[in-house]
Amino acid sequence: MWKDKRYHSLDYELKNLFGTKTIKLSLDGGFTCPNRDGTVGNRGCIFCGEEGSGEFAGKRCLSISEQIGNQKEFLSKKWPEGKYIAYFQNFTNTYSTCEDLRQKYEEAISLDDVSGLSIATRPDCLSLDILDLLEEFNRKTFLWVELGLQTIHEDTAKFIRRGYDLSVYENAVRELKKRNIRVVTHLIFGLPKESTKDILDSVRYVAKTNTWGVKFHLLYVQKGTDLYEYYKKNPFHILSKDEYINLVCDAIELLPENMVIHRLTGDGKKELLVEPRWSLDKLRVLSGIDMELKRRDSFQGKNYNI
Repeated sequence: MWKDKRYHSLDYELKNLFGTKTIKLSLDGGFTCPNRDGTVGNRGCIFCGEEGSGEFAGKRCLSISEQIGNQKEFLSKKWPEGKYIAYFQNFTNTYSTCEDLRQKYEEAISLDDVSGLSIATRPDCLSLDILDLLEEFNRKTFLWVELGLQTIHEDTAKFIRRGYDLSVYENAVRELKKRNIRVVTHLIFGLPKESTKDILDSVRYVAKTNTWGVKFHLLYVQKGTDLYEYYKKNPFHILSKDEYINLVCDAIELLPENMVIHRLTGDGKKELLVEPRWSLDKLRVLSGIDMELKRRDSFQGKNYNI
């Protein structure tokens, strides 16, 4: 077991590494996305809003230092002390020139108590010069790169307008691992037309990548997204809280014990969220997962097959 949890949480991992509570500070580096600027597409992924899935990040009109200062102050009410991970969250955080990226990453890790760097990006935005830059920062600080895979199923990938094939993700993982850079994969549960088997097949696939971590997101429908417009015309099944909790527990059982779980559910802005409204009570969802694992007498890795 991992202290009081039946899964290998990021909180557990970072406390072991840094000896104290370590908090992620969500930043907006002012980047866009090839799925928005016309390179791959113009409207982004179907579920993506105007803030690029970073509704709780800092404001892009501020410098990285100012955003970090604001985030530290805001989070200090919950965690008065600890260390920090600078998390470049909004849009695609390797989609710029090396010079611009180097300056922003460097600014983030140079600040007091910032112990590491997390960079969310797309697998198709990792050119050789960007990979070399990431390798350079991997030598300077504790770094991980987050890749938005969401699903392994090509029909779903086309529907959500992901904009790249599974082979692109595989190549990105290969190149990052070659440079000893930690990889975290994002998966979404509840995408339209995906069965329980489809979702768990994506989990099994990621479990076998031998990467550092994984994030499970609940699909939520938000105002201001193309998914919302689609949902109004074509209502699809929204996972109930119990369905989601059971799915997450099934997924946890399929992961290797050393894979770090960075997230078990998603966050939506209350004023934008349409469905599922039950997701607003995040603590109840997380405690429901804990209780279901206990009820099953289960744990991470129970059903993992090498």
